[in-house]
Amino acid sequence: MVATATRTTLPPRPGTTALQRGGLLVGLVVFVTALLVEVPGLDAPGQRMLAIFLLAIVLWVTEAIPLVATAVGVILLEVLLISDQALVALPGEPLPAADYFAALANPVIVLFLGGFLIADGASKFGLDRNLAAILLRPFAGNARRTVFGLMAITAALSMFVSNTATTATMFAVILPILAVLPPGRARTGLVLAVPIAANVGGIGTPVGSPPNAIALGALQSQGQGVSFLGWMLLAVPLMVVVLGFAWWLLTRRYIPADTPMVLELAADFDRSPAAVIFYVVAGSTVLLWLTEPLHGIASTTVGFLPVVALLATQVMTGDDLKVLQWPVLWLVAGGIALGIGIGATGLDAWLIGLVAWERLPLLLLILVLALVGLGLSTVISNSATANLLVPLAMTLATGLPIDTTAIGVLIALACSLAMALPISTPPNAIAFATGDVDTREMAITGLAIGAVGVLLLVFVLPEVWASLGLLS
Repeated sequence: MVATATRTTLPPRPGTTALQRGGLLVGLVVFVTALLVEVPGLDAPGQRMLAIFLLAIVLWVTEAIPLVATAVGVILLEVLLISDQALVALPGEPLPAADYFAALANPVIVLFLGGFLIADGASKFGLDRNLAAILLRPFAGNARRTVFGLMAITAALSMFVSNTATTATMFAVILPILAVLPPGRARTGLVLAVPIAANVGGIGTPVGSPPNAIALGALQSQGQGVSFLGWMLLAVPLMVVVLGFAWWLLTRRYIPADTPMVLELAADFDRSPAAVIFYVVAGSTVLLWLTEPLHGIASTTVGFLPVVALLATQVMTGDDLKVLQWPVLWLVAGGIALGIGIGATGLDAWLIGLVAWERLPLLLLILVLALVGLGLSTVISNSATANLLVPLAMTLATGLPIDTTAIGVLIALACSLAMALPISTPPNAIAFATGDVDTREMAITGLAIGAVGVLLLVFVLPEVWASLGLLS
């Protein structure tokens, strides 16, 4: 038998924009310039890391290449330029290349891996949709109460399932409502409620949003890890208050109390042996996450338990692993590696020394950092923004009268509160694609919710955290 070769063709590459082409050019220019031009106050390792850092900023902001490509490119450049395997040797004892590669298997990545596998399993066995259908039933009969239930359930699911998957699931649940609602403000309000609740819910747990993982990784690198329950104690109060404000704003702006909103919800749980095993494993994992202070098993280790259990029982297979959100995991890893490089080369101290931060009032400084995080995340990926801001903000906090954990968590939460544009988050893009909400309405509600969240973050939560003894 003669084997015939099959020729596979790659999909056509989408055209690049002028911004992307310009970003690639500017990135290369700043990279080469930072390498070749002597920078006062920086030694060779710091100067090389500055080149990598500036390149990452330009590429992430302009998306000249895919975000994940920039993330793994950071790791490669750190190995080639500032590790013990640098192409041009450095004086002293630079970090081993293995330390930078290890970012790809950082415990935080393992934690997210477990969360992603549980989220995909929930979709595979219909658990997310069936839970949503059951939980929405008590809220039927009143339009504003229905929207409240919809947002509460969406936020709760988004704490453990990716906000994109949650949004897609909840839109499937509310499609019958949208089908009978006449075009107008009520449809706009209902469509906006889902992505807003998914975005806000993601701040509640370490696995809810990539910025959370980036902050956890940065904190762990400084020996200040936060437990799964500890993160929830810090973030859930903000989540609840912002969610309540968002519901109030949406219902008063878009949904009159007498709006007809009829729910036809049916739940049909999968009772196959594989589904039952999945329910037990997923439930046990969440329970172990929530009781970490009692049993002492780190949340990152707990996150790996469902991976092993679900694969060993063949409830999930290699095909399920293929569809996990690996680009998100690698993007987080790139941010962790960036923080490692900035700290190892002394670039962090040099950058902080450029500005007399101690002369700024502390509240003003925190407000500026939070607003920069919110603003950048509105126009670029919140993961990319967190990758850039979290390491610098935490280094800054070491010289100021503020808890390092507080500033790391605060910046991550500020990044996740950006939801003013269709490009800000995937849930926003899904909602915008329905055609029932325009950019202006999304911007008005997103900016209002983000502003309230930042004000709470800066002026209220640090005092609450300190008074409750949640920070060291």
